[in-house]
Amino acid sequence: MKASNKKYTDLIICLIMDFLGMSTYSIPILGELGDIVWAPFSAMVFFLLFRKKIGLIGGAFNFLEELLPATDIIPTFTIAWIGKYLIGNKHDDILVEQKEETKKLN
Repeated sequence: MKASNKKYTDLIICLIMDFLGMSTYSIPILGELGDIVWAPFSAMVFFLLFRKKIGLIGGAFNFLEELLPATDIIPTFTIAWIGKYLIGNKHDDILVEQKEETKKLN
Protein backbone atom coordinates (compact mmCIF):
# COMPACT_ATOMS: atom_id res chain seq x y z
CA MET A 1 0.00 0.00 0.00
CA LYS A 2 1.35 3.40 -0.93
CA ALA A 3 2.12 5.81 1.87
CA SER A 4 -0.49 8.32 0.69
CA ASN A 5 -3.16 5.60 0.52
CA LYS A 6 -2.31 4.45 4.05
CA LYS A 7 -2.45 8.04 5.25
CA TYR A 8 -6.02 8.51 4.03
CA THR A 9 -7.13 5.01 5.04
CA ASP A 10 -5.90 5.82 8.56
CA LEU A 11 -7.83 9.11 8.46
CA ILE A 12 -11.06 7.31 7.58
CA ILE A 13 -10.50 4.80 10.38
CA CYS A 14 -9.80 7.67 12.81
CA LEU A 15 -12.95 9.55 11.83
CA ILE A 16 -15.07 6.40 12.19
CA MET A 17 -13.56 5.57 15.59
CA ASP A 18 -14.13 9.13 16.85
CA PHE A 19 -17.70 9.10 15.53
CA LEU A 20 -18.45 5.76 17.22
CA GLY A 21 -16.89 6.95 20.47
CA MET A 22 -18.98 10.13 20.44
CA SER A 23 -22.16 8.32 19.45
CA THR A 24 -22.55 6.85 22.93
CA TYR A 25 -23.89 10.26 23.93
CA SER A 26 -27.00 9.53 21.86
CA ILE A 27 -28.18 6.98 24.42
CA PRO A 28 -28.45 8.61 27.87
CA ILE A 29 -27.18 6.50 30.79
CA LEU A 30 -26.76 3.38 28.63
CA GLY A 31 -24.17 5.22 26.58
CA GLU A 32 -21.87 5.65 29.56
CA LEU A 33 -22.30 1.97 30.41
CA GLY A 34 -21.43 1.11 26.81
CA ASP A 35 -18.17 3.00 27.27
CA ILE A 36 -17.04 0.26 29.65
CA VAL A 37 -17.00 -2.12 26.67
CA TRP A 38 -15.94 0.48 24.10
CA ALA A 39 -12.95 1.91 26.03
CA PRO A 40 -10.66 -1.16 25.89
CA PHE A 41 -11.57 -1.87 22.25
CA SER A 42 -10.93 1.74 21.27
CA ALA A 43 -7.60 1.83 23.12
CA MET A 44 -6.49 -1.39 21.39
CA VAL A 45 -7.38 -0.03 17.95
CA PHE A 46 -5.55 3.21 18.79
CA PHE A 47 -2.39 1.31 19.72
CA LEU A 48 -2.52 -0.90 16.62
CA LEU A 49 -3.12 2.09 14.36
CA PHE A 50 -0.36 4.37 15.64
CA ARG A 51 2.14 1.93 17.25
CA LYS A 52 5.30 2.92 19.09
CA LYS A 53 5.29 5.67 21.69
CA ILE A 54 2.29 7.61 20.36
CA GLY A 55 0.24 4.40 20.20
CA LEU A 56 1.05 3.44 23.76
CA ILE A 57 0.54 6.85 25.34
CA GLY A 58 -2.39 7.74 23.09
CA GLY A 59 -4.05 4.38 23.68
CA ALA A 60 -3.88 4.89 27.44
CA PHE A 61 -5.23 8.44 27.09
CA ASN A 62 -7.97 7.20 24.76
CA PHE A 63 -8.94 4.50 27.26
CA LEU A 64 -9.31 7.05 30.06
CA GLU A 65 -11.07 9.54 27.81
CA GLU A 66 -13.69 6.95 26.88
CA LEU A 67 -14.24 5.89 30.50
CA LEU A 68 -14.51 9.35 32.03
CA PRO A 69 -17.95 10.93 31.75
CA ALA A 70 -18.42 13.90 29.39
CA THR A 71 -15.03 13.48 27.68
CA ASP A 72 -16.20 11.42 24.68
CA ILE A 73 -16.43 14.62 22.66
CA ILE A 74 -12.61 14.79 22.35
CA PRO A 75 -11.64 13.45 18.88
CA THR A 76 -8.57 11.59 20.14
CA PHE A 77 -7.99 9.55 16.99
CA THR A 78 -8.23 12.56 14.66
CA ILE A 79 -5.92 14.65 16.84
CA ALA A 80 -3.35 11.84 16.80
CA TRP A 81 -3.70 11.50 13.01
CA ILE A 82 -3.03 15.23 12.60
CA GLY A 83 0.00 14.91 14.87
CA LYS A 84 1.38 11.95 12.95
CA TYR A 85 0.70 12.94 9.35
CA LEU A 86 0.54 16.74 9.30
CA ILE A 87 2.69 17.98 12.18
CA GLY A 88 4.98 14.94 12.34
CA ASN A 89 5.82 15.15 8.64
CA LYS A 90 6.91 18.78 8.97
CA HIS A 91 9.19 17.80 11.84
CA ASP A 92 10.63 14.93 9.77
CA ASP A 93 11.24 17.27 6.82
CA ILE A 94 13.21 19.64 9.07
CA LEU A 95 15.35 16.74 10.36
CA VAL A 96 16.08 15.57 6.80
CA GLU A 97 17.12 19.10 5.79
CA GLN A 98 19.43 19.35 8.83
CA LYS A 99 21.05 16.01 8.00
CA GLU A 100 21.61 17.09 4.39
CA GLU A 101 23.20 20.36 5.53
CA THR A 102 25.46 18.46 7.93
CA LYS A 103 26.60 16.13 5.11
CA LYS A 104 27.41 19.13 2.90
CA LEU A 105 29.53 20.68 5.66
CA ASN A 106 31.51 17.47 6.20
